[in-house]
Order: sequence, then C-alpha cells, then structure tokens
Amino acid sequence: MARSPFPPAPTAPPGAAQPPGRPGQAAAPRKDNSDRRTLVVGRGISVQGSIQDAERLVVEGTVESTMINAQELQVAHGGMFRGEIEVEDADLAGTIDGTLTVRGSLTIRSSGRLLGKAKCRRLQVEDGGQVSGHLEMITGAAPAAAPETPAATATPEETPVE
Repeated sequence: MARSPFPPAPTAPPGAAQPPGRPGQAAAPRKDNSDRRTLVVGRGISVQGSIQDAERLVVEGTVESTMINAQELQVAHGGMFRGEIEVEDADLAGTIDGTLTVRGSLTIRSSGRLLGKAKCRRLQVEDGGQVSGHLEMITGAAPAAAPETPAATATPEETPVE
C-alpha cells in the first residue's frame, strides 16, 4: 500500500495549543506552508497539460506541462518533470527535462538530474547531482523575503554545463 499523503500527527504536551489546519497535520517548518495550495503527483501517476493555482508542486510521478508558475517545486527521487516551470525555490532529487527558472534557491540532490536550461539565483549541487545543458546565474537584487546565503560560487555570466 502507498504511504499516506499526510505527515504523522505531531506529539504535543497536554494542554498545548494545536496549530491551525487539518487535525493531525504537523506544523510545517516553512512559513505559510500550511496555507499553500499543494499538488502532489504520486508515484506511478502521469499528468499532462496545464496546472494552475498550485503554489507548491510535489512530483513523485511524471508531469508534462507547457508553463507552470508556483512558489515551490519538489521533484522526488524517481519523479520526472518535463516542460517549463518558474518557481521561487526548487528541490530536485528526480529529473527535470526542460526549462527551469528559480528566483531563489535551487538544490540538486545526489540523485537529481537537470537537463535543458536553468536559471537560478543560488545553487547547491550535492555530490552525484547532475546538470546537463545550459545554466545561468541570476544576478542583481535578491527578493526581499529570501535571506542571502552563499551556496555556490559562480560567475554572473552564462555558464554552459556539460
């Protein structure tokens, strides 16, 4: 049987106030995460076409789309995203094949593969992570909500990667 789409219930001391949201839903470490509209494409599921109004996209299966705007993208190990997407932050443990624009932080995990074109402000690639295609670092003023933490050193010019 597949895993539950909800995290396990938090353990709070007796009398402690419960966070707003669904009963049994754990408090998220990111601000406003509980209020974000989240689309989870589970393992073994394929989605093609337009995705609208999803603030957070979690890809465990396969997504093919022409253009998506979201706050956060997470591609899990074994997940595949094909198409074009623009997000604030992205965490890649699966594969993205297409065009990715990340206004904030892009993290490529050890199992992650980025194919095609990508633009990002901050980049972190774990040992084993793969980038194949065209990578451009976004320069200029950072978004006000994102703190500056240097994750990788890159030149401001476009950097082709193979």
